Amino acid sequence: MPIIKIDMIKGRTKEQIKEILDVSYEVMLDAFDAPEGDRYQIVTQHEDYEMAILDTGLGVERTDEVLVFTLVSRPRTKDQKTKFYHNLVSQLHDELNIRKEDVMISLVENTDENWSFFNGEAQFLNGDL
Repeated sequence: MPIIKIDMIKGRTKEQIKEILDVSYEVMLDAFDAPEGDRYQIVTQHEDYEMAILDTGLGVERTDEVLVFTLVSRPRTKDQKTKFYHNLVSQLHDELNIRKEDVMISLVENTDENWSFFNGEAQFLNGDL
């Protein structure tokens, strides 16, 4: 049940985007111990002038290959979060040759009552999930 939103600059192929989606899904399943099929991902592509992803004074150089991951998820432990951050960046680098400096991640926490998967019902609250 995290929803993973990925912002990127236009220019990647369909295959590259699918690989990014697949890697981030597999890493999420492992780090958060989520059930298979718990896959909610959205890619938004931008013109290069629509993304300004600076370094917060850390001295990081970004390229036009930058990826910004925003996850909305129930609360996770510090260990789960750090595992996700580390493994996502490592696997994107190792499998897709994406620079580690070009991956930014933000996890936004919410609770089960904040989800409706369909029919305007709260599946976590009504016992369906």
